[in-house]
Amino acid sequence: MTKKSKADQLNQPASTVARKDAATLREDATVQQALEEIRSHGLGEKIVYFYVVDTEGCLTGVLPTRRLLMSPLKQCISEVMIKRVKTIPADATVLEAYDLLAHYKYLALPVVDEQKHIVGVIDVTMFADEDFEISERERMDKVFESIGFRVSQIRNASPFRAFRFRFPWLMATIGSGTICALLASAYDVTLAKSLVLAFFLTLVLGLGESVSMQSMTVAIHTLRLSRPTLRWYVRALRREVGTAFLLGGACSIIVGLTVWGWRGEGLAAIVIGSSLLFVIFASCLFGLSIPALLHALKLDPKISAGPVTLAVADICTIILYLSLAALLL
Repeated sequence: MTKKSKADQLNQPASTVARKDAATLREDATVQQALEEIRSHGLGEKIVYFYVVDTEGCLTGVLPTRRLLMSPLKQCISEVMIKRVKTIPADATVLEAYDLLAHYKYLALPVVDEQKHIVGVIDVTMFADEDFEISERERMDKVFESIGFRVSQIRNASPFRAFRFRFPWLMATIGSGTICALLASAYDVTLAKSLVLAFFLTLVLGLGESVSMQSMTVAIHTLRLSRPTLRWYVRALRREVGTAFLLGGACSIIVGLTVWGWRGEGLAAIVIGSSLLFVIFASCLFGLSIPALLHALKLDPKISAGPVTLAVADICTIILYLSLAALLL
């Protein structure tokens, strides 16, 4: 199999290669009834787990074989099953299914549609074949996606073709940089009052970009494995707010003390430290929200989120940093 066809196979939907012989049990059945049904209907070729479904056929739990055999015969399946089930979305790729199995270290995972109906099962034996070997070059695509293009787009490409793929995303950086320069020029009086603000401007910008990229990476990884919902966003936002508070507090204290110890300017130290807290909060918000928004708009967040997130984070950083300085200094 050529490298190109191997990459195509890794990017096809996991549902197309999933086994269709998923072993299901009714949640309202007893262990004895489940065993009798298994004896009468038999098992599929490779049964690792039994998946429990409700009357509508929706997945509600998973039952390892050992637990099924060791449970009392009169006990209900719903009482012995494991309710928290890791699943693979039907539209996930084979590569994403591989990542899920490797991450959770399960022998198999069910593939489900939007209504939680089981459409198949992916197990680890499917990746033992050499056709599913994951090369370092294929993994490097994930790294380059965050900055605006895939390695496969520019590998062996002519200089002009590589330019066409790479330059449009650099325009986002040029545009945001120009806007930041114009914003900074509007605060020239503020910068003239305290040169230490200019000294630490690059540090504040760098921290904002780093935090936004961290949040964006986590968000994109989550979006690769599940469908975003309002409930997911609120839960993720709550987690990011807590993280931002800790990150912002730690960074603002360290940088504020550095400014005060080096320059002896207490008010400037307060301004820079406080602005860092707001900048990190905003950066976490953008890192989470922009990939989610792009995903909702049916755009590829892995390709476009990086340049867009950095551009928005830089502009917001300049506004917060210099506005707070103008207000307090």
